[in-house]
Amino acid sequence: MKQFENIRAIISGGGTGGHIFPAISIANELKQRNSRSEILFVGALGRMEMEKIPAEGYKIIGLPVSGFKRKLSLKNLTVAYNAVRSLRKATRVIRDFNPDIAVGVGGYASGPTLRRAAKLGVPTLLQEQNSYAGITNKLLAKRAKKICVAYTGMEKYFPAEKIVVTGNPVRDLKISDSLRNEGLELFNLRSDIPVLLVMGGSLGARTINQAILKNIDRLISSNIQVVWQTGSYYFDDIRKQLQDKDIKQIRVMDFISRMDLAYNVSDLLVTRAGAISISEICLTGRAAILIPSPNVAEDHQTKNAMALVNKEAALMVEDSDAKNTLMDLVFKVLRDKELRKTLQSNSLKLAKPHSTAHIVDEIYNILEKKEHGAE
Repeated sequence: MKQFENIRAIISGGGTGGHIFPAISIANELKQRNSRSEILFVGALGRMEMEKIPAEGYKIIGLPVSGFKRKLSLKNLTVAYNAVRSLRKATRVIRDFNPDIAVGVGGYASGPTLRRAAKLGVPTLLQEQNSYAGITNKLLAKRAKKICVAYTGMEKYFPAEKIVVTGNPVRDLKISDSLRNEGLELFNLRSDIPVLLVMGGSLGARTINQAILKNIDRLISSNIQVVWQTGSYYFDDIRKQLQDKDIKQIRVMDFISRMDLAYNVSDLLVTRAGAISISEICLTGRAAILIPSPNVAEDHQTKNAMALVNKEAALMVEDSDAKNTLMDLVFKVLRDKELRKTLQSNSLKLAKPHSTAHIVDEIYNILEKKEHGAE
């Protein structure tokens, strides 16, 4: 495949880690192929991408865009005003940066950015992480050159001729003894005691946090170590509730930046069933208990989870049952080494380790066609 001298790419989207980490993975792959590639991120002001993207060494410009309230609200007037401002700012950004391609990963900012890019003649590529397409990507699909998806059957949302099944791009995650040792040191853990990794996504998950809090005395008295990502929204309150507890075997943090090390030390993972979490579980071959969020469109997290459960690659607890049943299942799995081995082996079979490279291949294909004047 042709190696372009210098690709100028805009990557837009964010709001949650499920959008941000794929965006970073795509950017890193572009830079790895050609270090002279220039990449500009466009995000939404006040959202977590404005912090996470610069931490990875990339420039980001924020748009004053946000979502409409579902109920009638005067706030929607402000949202509409900011949407117009965002379209104007996106136009200026695109004209100033003059990209060869614009990539949308979902989230508020990708709407005005890719809409304006397509109108200005910049080819666009979409990356849809979930089995149920987000509204922004559905609206942008008509003008996109390619749509990279993680699940089959996405023809109900997008034009079939534009779809490429690539899997989801994820962070660079490897499992090794050296990384496990590094993780044990980072989290101050013992190597001879099982480790439960708990996370509810980058913003946290109320039900998962409540389930852990309800069973905190049981965890404290058990022979289990816990690495618990609460999410920034819940962190302060949880710390207050634990201030009189002896939690020497429990590591509580709002956000885990070294997820590669967290996966390496974990014997069991409890998490939501977001698309990126599913992809990372498979890539790392971790045993997992999935608790799908009930607050997502078309219950798509349950569909995500069942794709693993049906292959005996994960276990699932419904959100409504988690506070009462999760901990019994946690202890059962941690006692059963054979069950964990089965879950680990079957999850690895579902991994798509070359997803990011496949997506960047599609970017190169689009640029080659553009160079030769082909559509």
